[in-house]
Amino acid sequence: QVQLVESGGGLVQAGGSLRLSCATSVRTGVRYAMSWFRQAPGKEREFVAGISGNGCSTNYADSVKGRFTISRDYAKSTVYLQMNSLKPEDTAVYYCAAVSKPWDVATNPDGMDFWGKGTLVTVSS
Repeated sequence: QVQLVESGGGLVQAGGSLRLSCATSVRTGVRYAMSWFRQAPGKEREFVAGISGNGCSTNYADSVKGRFTISRDYAKSTVYLQMNSLKPEDTAVYYCAAVSKPWDVATNPDGMDFWGKGTLVTVSS
């Protein structure tokens, strides 16, 4: 069982930056692909960014390309999401998720094995 704990959410003005962190309860090493999803009020959960277990591949939703960067620190068993140039439409609860997939990026929320409880990001205009 892998427990995920997100942190770093908060209130920020449009154009600002935030860095989300996702700490895992075990050393996931290269076994688990890690992804960020988000869910805005009244909307379905959507893929934001993902990184493969081995760290060699990343993928981003079109809406965040060029603004968000996903990274992982294997020594700290932590995944990060650096969010720059934030927009009001980025407002959502952001979730970290993991799946046993060393080589690929996981983009489908239905395919994830473990989830965090989420952290709220609010971007004011």
